[in-house]
Amino acid sequence: MSMHIIAGLGNPGSHYQWTRHNAGFLFLDRLAHLENVSITRKSFSGLAGEWSRANCRHILLKPQTFMNLSGRSVMQALQFYKLPLSQAIVVHDDLDLPFGTVRLKQGGGHGGHNGLRSIMEQLGKGDFIRLRVGIGRPLHGDTVNYVLGSMPPEQMELLPRILDGGLEMLEMLLDQGLPKAMSLFNNRNFLEK
Repeated sequence: MSMHIIAGLGNPGSHYQWTRHNAGFLFLDRLAHLENVSITRKSFSGLAGEWSRANCRHILLKPQTFMNLSGRSVMQALQFYKLPLSQAIVVHDDLDLPFGTVRLKQGGGHGGHNGLRSIMEQLGKGDFIRLRVGIGRPLHGDTVNYVLGSMPPEQMELLPRILDGGLEMLEMLLDQGLPKAMSLFNNRNFLEK
């Protein structure tokens, strides 16, 4: 098992804390809470912490550059630890997945996600693992206001169950690899019991 940079994407500041676009931050906050890890060290243009799991150290990273410049933070962490892009796991919100779903994916485009676009611009390609947290699409209106809008109370109530499912996926990914984690989890809806 080898070290990974696990970067949760979001925007810093209390104004954005509970927005859909901060799904990556919310995921890392949940992981930190459950695993008793602190993500408070100022490093790599972000906040970082270390998560030890199965005798392996992983770096948890919350870029503080705002979403559109997240790539700078991820690149700094990978360069510091001399890790290849394949050792990056990026957790982000995904409009194309319904709320309640979390999926793993290797590589691909940015799909209009500015955080992914920034990472791909900084690192030259998109060949990293993504843990995609579904937020669904708005029924009407523009997507910018939707992703930057706060989750409604009924979704906030369900969020821990979804994030816990994502954490199970991450653990399976780290323990048994991407194909196994994808086959066991990618078709699940974590709102179903």
